[in-house]
Amino acid sequence: MRPGFLPSRRSWMKIAGSGIAAGAVAKVAPGLAAAQPAAAPLWSAEYWAKKGDVSLYLFRKRLGAPAKGEPERPVLFLVHGSSVSSRPTFDLTVPGKGEYSLMSVFAGYGFDVWTMDHESYGRSTRTEGNSDIRSGAEDLAAGSAVVARETGRQRMHFMGESSGALRAAAFAVAHPERVDRLVLMAFTYTGAGSPTLQKRAEQVEYYRTHNRRKRDREMIRSIFSRDKPGTADPAVAEAMAEAELPFGETVPTGTYLDMTANLPVVDPGKVLAPTLVVRGEHDGIATEQDLLDFYRKLPNPDRQFSILPGLAHSLALGVNRRLFWHCARAFLDMPRAAPI
Repeated sequence: MRPGFLPSRRSWMKIAGSGIAAGAVAKVAPGLAAAQPAAAPLWSAEYWAKKGDVSLYLFRKRLGAPAKGEPERPVLFLVHGSSVSSRPTFDLTVPGKGEYSLMSVFAGYGFDVWTMDHESYGRSTRTEGNSDIRSGAEDLAAGSAVVARETGRQRMHFMGESSGALRAAAFAVAHPERVDRLVLMAFTYTGAGSPTLQKRAEQVEYYRTHNRRKRDREMIRSIFSRDKPGTADPAVAEAMAEAELPFGETVPTGTYLDMTANLPVVDPGKVLAPTLVVRGEHDGIATEQDLLDFYRKLPNPDRQFSILPGLAHSLALGVNRRLFWHCARAFLDMPRAAPI
């Protein structure tokens, strides 16, 4: 933590509600290999941040309600991608299929876990903008100021998925003083060799001229089937659609435009935080070579690159998601190296 830090923009918070989710995730076995969260009651609350006239919805989950004088715990901020808002991505319930809430998993590990709907997604204000990567980094500046005020932690871990990883990395470049450790899952650097981005680029003129695109149930299903069928349970797509479609069948085009026409949007030489780059074996967006090119240019020697077998683009919602839990937790829990 750096003393004397002041947020760069004013933001406000309003608790919209809170509650205790009594209940149960699997008990952790000794050691990280089990990669299972501890059994304990989870506490959650909703907050709001302001970015100018835009209201941004935040959701928080942790073990037990905050208490004065309690030991400090690490803060983890989860950043969603292009097509689905925060809670259907990171706090998903799939009946009868086991644990799919990444928030519950990492809250069980002892983290104070936060996520946020970006501008024009989910519960946040819908505007005429296209919510591109730069706008997403500005959202994180406003949201992280609320997190810092509520937790007392000026530096926090960030974990982003797909275009959320681009948003998180762009934020880390703009505000290195706020970022502790950075996890980039399903990231893309230049997009070179990506079959999914090549196909998506066929619609680039539409993305240039329209600020929203269609995102219906079939599109949500395609997230889990386009790379390697079988890497995700079909029930996950149906549960996600049920959670997400109440917010409508369109989402902003900004991140799609950035990923098809404007890459690279992050200079790896300016990402100063310790960084984990994680790719699923079958990811059709993030090629191994593209990510290695990014990884080799990171200046911090505290860095890791991991390819996880049996997973595709969606690391946290795949059949083998426990591999990602283990990989990410081990990186976030790593002790700092002593000065030499």
